[in-house]
Amino acid sequence: MSEVRSGWRAEVEGYVEREARPVEKFGHQPRLYALTLRVGAGLAYDDDVVFAAAWLHDMGVFIGHRPEERELLERWDNVAYALRITPDVLAGFGFPEDKIAAVLECIRTHQPHFEPTTIEATILRDADILEQLGAVGILRTVTKVGRDTRFITFTHAVASLQRALDTLPQMLRLPSSRLLAEEKLAVHRAFLQGAADEAGSLLY
Repeated sequence: MSEVRSGWRAEVEGYVEREARPVEKFGHQPRLYALTLRVGAGLAYDDDVVFAAAWLHDMGVFIGHRPEERELLERWDNVAYALRITPDVLAGFGFPEDKIAAVLECIRTHQPHFEPTTIEATILRDADILEQLGAVGILRTVTKVGRDTRFITFTHAVASLQRALDTLPQMLRLPSSRLLAEEKLAVHRAFLQGAADEAGSLLY
């Protein structure tokens, strides 16, 4: 059963749920925040900062927030967009003003190729990497086929999943994250092997 929230957290959740399009984009936020709690267990950090960043970091990938024209979309910086709108969104919901800069730093460095500079940013980045692995990572990737300019066929999706397997595990910073990754990686490897065994050169 979902936890009932009040105050600014409930406002942020409701806002993201309303704005998330396509609808499957919404699930990433609650899963990501749940992962941050597991990654950060036993660590001293500001959960308000992580919560806000986890829910708002991907606003720029939603239909209605991102451009629709293919050429513009290929050049679109969804992180820059999230950084631009987040201060006003949080301020409007009564989020502590003195924590907004820390939220922005988490959003700025949440992608794997950036180096986090705070414990909150490290927790978020590790959790976001974990969301790209295992069964959930596979689902998130396959749903993009035919809907994302990077994923025209299943072959593109499998190539992306293989890159994730090859590159992301070593980018995890925290011991808790590496432990959580173990089961996900086993699922990830099994899927890729199964796809290769079943489809061979006929995946398309």
